[in-house]
Amino acid sequence: MATVLPPPSKRARREAQQPKEANIIPEDLPFVKVQFRAADTGQVLAGGIHLIPGSSNVKQLELLLNGLLGSSDDPTPYTFSLVDGVNPVAITSDLYGDILRPQHRSTEDVLTLEYVPQAVFRVKSVSRCTATMSGHGGTILSMAFSPKNGARLVTGSGDGTARLWDTDMGTPVAVMKGHEKWVLCVAWSPDAKVLATGSMDCSVRLWDIKTGMQIGNAMKGHSKWITSLTFEPLHLLGARKGMRLASTSKDGTVRIWDVATRASSQTLSGHTACVTCARWSGMGVIYSCSQDKTIKVWDARGTTITLIKTLHVHAHWVNFVALSTDFVLKTGGFDPFAKDKLVTDDNELLRKNSRARFLKASTQNGVTTERVVTASDDQTMYLWNPFPKGTVEESSMNAKPVARMVGHQKAINHVAFSADGRILASCSFDNSIKLWDGQTGAFLTTLRGHVAAVYMCSWSADSRLLATGSKDCTVKVWDVRNGKLYMDLPGHKDEVYAIEWSSDGKVVASGGRDKTVKLWKH
Repeated sequence: MATVLPPPSKRARREAQQPKEANIIPEDLPFVKVQFRAADTGQVLAGGIHLIPGSSNVKQLELLLNGLLGSSDDPTPYTFSLVDGVNPVAITSDLYGDILRPQHRSTEDVLTLEYVPQAVFRVKSVSRCTATMSGHGGTILSMAFSPKNGARLVTGSGDGTARLWDTDMGTPVAVMKGHEKWVLCVAWSPDAKVLATGSMDCSVRLWDIKTGMQIGNAMKGHSKWITSLTFEPLHLLGARKGMRLASTSKDGTVRIWDVATRASSQTLSGHTACVTCARWSGMGVIYSCSQDKTIKVWDARGTTITLIKTLHVHAHWVNFVALSTDFVLKTGGFDPFAKDKLVTDDNELLRKNSRARFLKASTQNGVTTERVVTASDDQTMYLWNPFPKGTVEESSMNAKPVARMVGHQKAINHVAFSADGRILASCSFDNSIKLWDGQTGAFLTTLRGHVAAVYMCSWSADSRLLATGSKDCTVKVWDVRNGKLYMDLPGHKDEVYAIEWSSDGKVVASGGRDKTVKLWKH
């Protein structure tokens, strides 16, 4: 059944009764001098300094900027922030309320406003269950949509199988049998041709997407179960034809596999406990986190992978690591919202498009930067910018975190950057989801509505909506702009362990302890 929002606390009721300061703009507010600067290139817009009313709001700034850029006929929505030292000040309403009244700047100063284009498409919130797909004989533990679109979904289960589903028809495509124990993790290759599964039977298996058949024999080498899988990003292959795959295990190692030969090319050792998660970044670095409380940074640009640094900051197990570029790395060369959608299977074209998408998503002020967040059982998260100069060298690495994010009252299960990398969501056993600034780590708001532990979250491709799955048997969709519950989706009969929003924004899939996969659409 649907969950009921808890009543407001005494403190919230008391604060609601207090008189609020009205945001009244003075009539004699003078004009202010502003200049616009692109967030990706760092270049100041031609035309220099402009004189505008101090009461200008975001819509008026958008009109002015589109006029200066010559795009008034087909305007693009933008977000603005004041360049103020290390931490920018977001402009959410108007210049007076966000900058002048808090005295970040005075009317005598020149305001440098950094602009970022927003997604011009809008993902419609899912609102109903369109299919309940049965077939698994055990708990559904993991799922992933195809990088191309939401037409294909793969799920891994406690029954030892992975299943491929057609989400348009709500029917199974293939049952991938071979594992002897629970399938704990699944991962698509960025070219959408190969699927990898990891299991409690200590093996990794590869599957052909077109046929649903296993490719060769099982890849064995780990002595304990597999905890996560991550493919090498498509644009990093260079002249090499063979793609690589990294697997982490409870045995404390990270193994690198050659997908073409299915042989283990290298074992990365150094962790002294279970390696819980790893991410292969677009800059050619592998980040691995472990129950030994450390995060290790590996240089994977060459054929031999070497350790760059070990980061010691957390006081307990490190459960998860996420990248600000996860969305573009996951979708590879496929841009689901491009006007001329790429449907080719040509590897060279996919690789070229993948590189262009990665550079567009990661370039700030002309420098390629990729932020990293780590989440732990110590109820904290750390935000990192390991290579602020855009070069992967130990001498230029920043081993200090950008921010320490505290606020959760229990262990953190999952953390994810929005598709544009500007907002960060964290899920915890304390029944809440918290939103953070993806660049500074500043706390934004808490999303409350679940009445039990929140296991996982997934962002819509336009970064405006967030879907969450919980122990309370519900899926919920949140409007990130106002921090409120947008849609409550009951239907599961037991805990929801896995949830995924397709890259084209059309469907959300969820699964869990009731052994069924539910598809949610608009």
